[in-house]
Amino acid sequence: MTARIPTTGRPRADATGTSRYDVSATDAATDADRLPPARFAYDRQTWKEIAHLLANLPVSLFGFVYVVTVLFLGAGLTVTVIGLPLLALGLMGARQLGKLERKRARALLGVRIDEPSPLPLGNRRNSFFTRLWMALKDPVGWRTILYDFIRLPWGILTFVIALSSLFVLWPVLPFIARGLTNADRAMVRGLLSPSDELERRIAELESDRTVVVDTTAADLRRIERDLHDGAQARLVNLAMGLGLAKEKLLEGQADEHVAAMVEEAHGEVKLALQELRDLARGIHPAVLTDRGLDAALSSVASRCTVPVKVTADLNARPAAAIEGIAYFTVSELLQNISKHSGARTASVDVWRSADRLLIQVWDDGRGGARLDGGTGMSGLAERLDAVDGLFVVDSPQGGPTTVTAELPWRDRARDAGGPG
Repeated sequence: MTARIPTTGRPRADATGTSRYDVSATDAATDADRLPPARFAYDRQTWKEIAHLLANLPVSLFGFVYVVTVLFLGAGLTVTVIGLPLLALGLMGARQLGKLERKRARALLGVRIDEPSPLPLGNRRNSFFTRLWMALKDPVGWRTILYDFIRLPWGILTFVIALSSLFVLWPVLPFIARGLTNADRAMVRGLLSPSDELERRIAELESDRTVVVDTTAADLRRIERDLHDGAQARLVNLAMGLGLAKEKLLEGQADEHVAAMVEEAHGEVKLALQELRDLARGIHPAVLTDRGLDAALSSVASRCTVPVKVTADLNARPAAAIEGIAYFTVSELLQNISKHSGARTASVDVWRSADRLLIQVWDDGRGGARLDGGTGMSGLAERLDAVDGLFVVDSPQGGPTTVTAELPWRDRARDAGGPG
């Protein structure tokens, strides 16, 4: 019987020098042609998705019972005192259910959803009814109520399919689980995600509140500094001068020196009064309160070193707060024109368009104005932004410069803080 020698393989020499064939390469090629061994094709993520589908039934059942209880009790008791507070508490509880669902989706489905901003119910400045209304109109709570209300049929369906597929359709269950959980992912994203527009608006309001607080604090510091360095110092000098004059008069020295001291004190009184007027105009000019924006802008334009044409097309006065912001915006821009523009002429146009108050300040100066140019433009932009306004600067090198500002229009009659 003749032994068969493999015809494939690499020859090698053994210790005796005899040639032998290496059959390892042949075995490797044969192993590569074999089918891989059978194994269970369910990975960790698949088991998480199956667990989510099986948990849908108890979770959705609890949520549905909670929603029905809250809605029926809250709606049924609205004719009583406790109806609306009970509904508000139910919506706050729904927020917690939504939080648990987002955690479950994050742990089992890998869906990461930001938590919505909490309701500012802890603010003690808000009354009980204000906080109650904020809870009742909470969009996050109502969307969670909707989510839990429509989930019961879906929870039953996914539970039955997942459980039966474990025994009947287990080879294709990973595909079924992925398809069903993709629908779950869409529901969670659609109903339990925070509203982008709402979150953006909340962030804007928080930022605007910070700007208003900082601006108010800066204005108070400026007023205190102006009083301390200006009128207060002059009044102190006036008191000292009058005191010296009084002493000389008591000593019987009514001479020319005393008359000069009284004359100097009289001049200090005039300067102190002028500084107080300027300070009061910087806080809120009387002409703005008495005669409105047109006259106030004409007054501030008359103090500009550049000839300014003022046009105000307003058939009514806006709210006092909006009117004040418009005045100080134009005043700051005209000061910039006087100090930095090198302009020969300028113009101010004010008009109303629908629910907006528009201001346009133009000059034929050298241009180059920027929001970050250190001329107070950035401060004006922040102030207007704090009241939902706009501030646009168009100032190419060589000019001209056009600054457009927009403010929301509010009727003066609705502003309780302003005069009629």
